[in-house]
Amino acid sequence: MKVLQVHDMKAEDSLLLTFQGAFEPQAALDGELKTLLQALEEYAGGWMPDVVEGKRRRKYSRASFLKALEEKRGERTASIELGRTKWPALYMWPRLNFPPLPPELRIWLEVKPLSFFAEEERCRNFVEMVRAWASRYPVTHAAAHSKADDQLSGAPDFGRDDETRRRDGFDKVYEVSWLNVFGPKLVETVGRERMLSTPAHRVEELPNGSVLLVTRPTAADFASEEARRAQARAHVHLRADLDYDTVLRTLRERSATLAPVEPRFHPDVAPLLARVVDSVAIHERQRKIAEFNEYRPPEPEEWRPADSALPADVEDSERALQHYSYLAEHLVALMHTKVPSVFKETPESLTDVDYQFWHEDFPRVFEREKIDAHAVPAIGAYLGEVLVRNLGGKWVPRKKLEEAQVLVGNRVWLPFVRAHRYMRSCQSLLDYSLTQLYRVAERHRG
Repeated sequence: MKVLQVHDMKAEDSLLLTFQGAFEPQAALDGELKTLLQALEEYAGGWMPDVVEGKRRRKYSRASFLKALEEKRGERTASIELGRTKWPALYMWPRLNFPPLPPELRIWLEVKPLSFFAEEERCRNFVEMVRAWASRYPVTHAAAHSKADDQLSGAPDFGRDDETRRRDGFDKVYEVSWLNVFGPKLVETVGRERMLSTPAHRVEELPNGSVLLVTRPTAADFASEEARRAQARAHVHLRADLDYDTVLRTLRERSATLAPVEPRFHPDVAPLLARVVDSVAIHERQRKIAEFNEYRPPEPEEWRPADSALPADVEDSERALQHYSYLAEHLVALMHTKVPSVFKETPESLTDVDYQFWHEDFPRVFEREKIDAHAVPAIGAYLGEVLVRNLGGKWVPRKKLEEAQVLVGNRVWLPFVRAHRYMRSCQSLLDYSLTQLYRVAERHRG
């Protein structure tokens, strides 16, 4: 069973639910968690999990859920993962805390894409599920909202340090999400009458004193003007110290930040920049696209006209070529686990290598001495080998690596010089990418 991973759908936003409630740790888990699973099965519908991950992967059932939870139970905690093998993607992480920790049921639930919740009936069922959970497991706080917008809001810290956040939790209404459940303590802090009179799509007092609040019928249109006004009205009602115009302006700014931006990357580095964009957090994605739309890498300078090439100055050219091949194999050995395409020595493998070095923050993380002594020669040799293999290039060996050249058309390229500039910093990995040099060499080979 191959599980559809939420992080594989990088360009999509998610509906994120965070739930923090209490349970009876002395009770048998099959009885204590019956409401959790019963409401999930009744209301999940098209996003119902079909896979349970404990010590091994199983098809979902109540029995497999409880079996997996028992397998993963430690002295203080137990947690498992639930997912789906078909669209939409799901990541559900229920966690139980046992004494001496405060007994808690925590749930992180992410359904991707958020657009799945454009239908009112689907959203109503989601709310009913959360209502059932919150009624059975007394809630400190629960919220469901766009994951991207949640990240822009500053959740869960909201400007506090970790120690303060852990101590105070959601002790006041820092944010109003699409769906909210406020625990009895927070309700009393705000004022029960005031909370129950909040202008919203749905406000309901639960039997245990919590209050369920839903701002709009649907979750997917959270960034619309109507949704933002509803969100702002509810927030300032619950926080008398807030100003409506200020709150609304902040929400509109968040909507603008998340508005789709069409990628228009420089063609020589477009494959690399697209990979980088895919790796950034969803709430940063559109800003990063806009930034890269303006980005222009420096034109490569690591070349000479063919008629100005330095002549080979080695005694044994064949031995020199074998040495370059040997150095290139060092890069293959370094990267092959995370970048399987490195074996192929293709233009695409150069982009994969570029991205992996950027992703690992390689020039910053590793020692400069080792980078210059080992990584730079391996990268330069590998780049040269790709030019030879794919563009019909020819090595012009030199005693000094930095002088070694690859003849392609009417230019000779200096792959070791490029590798040295490339490994100066993480920004240099973009400014002096292997991908770009190859593209330019390909254009000039005729």
